[in-house]
Amino acid sequence: MLVCFCLAVLGLPTASAEHHETPQTPLNYNLDIRPILSDNCYACHGPDAKSRQANLRIDTKAGAFSEPSGYPVIVPGKPEESELHIRVTSNDDNYRMPPAGFNKTLTPEQIEAITQWIQEGAKWEEHWAFTTPVRPTPPAVKDGTWVRNPIDAFILSRLEKEGLHPANEADKRTLIRRLSLDLTGLPPTREEIHQFLADDSPEAYEKVIDAFMAKPEYGEHFGRFWLDVARYGDTHGLHLDNYREMWPYRDWVIEAFNQNMPFDQFTIEQLAGDLLPEPTLDQKIATGFNRCHVTTSEGGSIDEEYYVQYAIDRADTTSTVWMGLTVGCAQCHDHKYDPITQKEFYQLYAYFNNITENA
Repeated sequence: MLVCFCLAVLGLPTASAEHHETPQTPLNYNLDIRPILSDNCYACHGPDAKSRQANLRIDTKAGAFSEPSGYPVIVPGKPEESELHIRVTSNDDNYRMPPAGFNKTLTPEQIEAITQWIQEGAKWEEHWAFTTPVRPTPPAVKDGTWVRNPIDAFILSRLEKEGLHPANEADKRTLIRRLSLDLTGLPPTREEIHQFLADDSPEAYEKVIDAFMAKPEYGEHFGRFWLDVARYGDTHGLHLDNYREMWPYRDWVIEAFNQNMPFDQFTIEQLAGDLLPEPTLDQKIATGFNRCHVTTSEGGSIDEEYYVQYAIDRADTTSTVWMGLTVGCAQCHDHKYDPITQKEFYQLYAYFNNITENA
């Protein structure tokens, strides 16, 4: 849309102006189709068995290509024979999906996307988050001299496809400013700028990166991103919101980044550092991750109530931070969108519910 607008402003011909039809780009299931089905269909035809209608699941390949009522849900290449297409295009309120009382309606663009995807063969893809990553082969490019690493090849390939060229290399003064802001969150000092400008060696760039990563500000800058997802706070978060001694955990996170601690060790020590054989004081401090939740010491609060709330918070936060899944929905029912059952939620919850703690 933006490209067409710019071409019109510049007075250049567009495809529509010359009555040329642009070939349809093949659709990707995970990018173009799954979000439509997830938002509009999974609530009744997804992983939650209790709310599932017509014994139909369309969040799995087996369900999407099944015939639960004697009618095929999806027939690759034949939208007119696919019950999914027939239902979403029906003019009958009693037959159309999503149903009238569901307060969801597919847009014409969404219906067209489903039709096109089925017409193209309905190529199914598992959710990208649950497939094993495969290292792709870097694409061939016209100008290989610009490519310094495999990532460059992917960037340049797309630029060439769009008829664009890489930006010119930044001057050294701009480069060190970008590096300093990226790695420490602070602008470079005058001395750091002068040293970098005066260094004409081929290793100048690598040396200044190492120098910035060796600064304590590096851990402070990147540690704060982790502390955000760990829900770190210097106060309790409830009622008086009074101060609590959480800073040792904050300092442990910063030091872990500055020491370049391996991620597996970073994970283990935060989740169960106190359970390691002969744990050190630092490993015990690392488990402060499990104490970053909102806490209360209000008079009259019920210990068991908050004990349960803390365990739920820990299960939800742990899954979000390490798995990228919002399992909190499965606290009350099977998850509507992610493949997490209520049983699985409470299996994770049981780990955090198996400790001795007063609210």
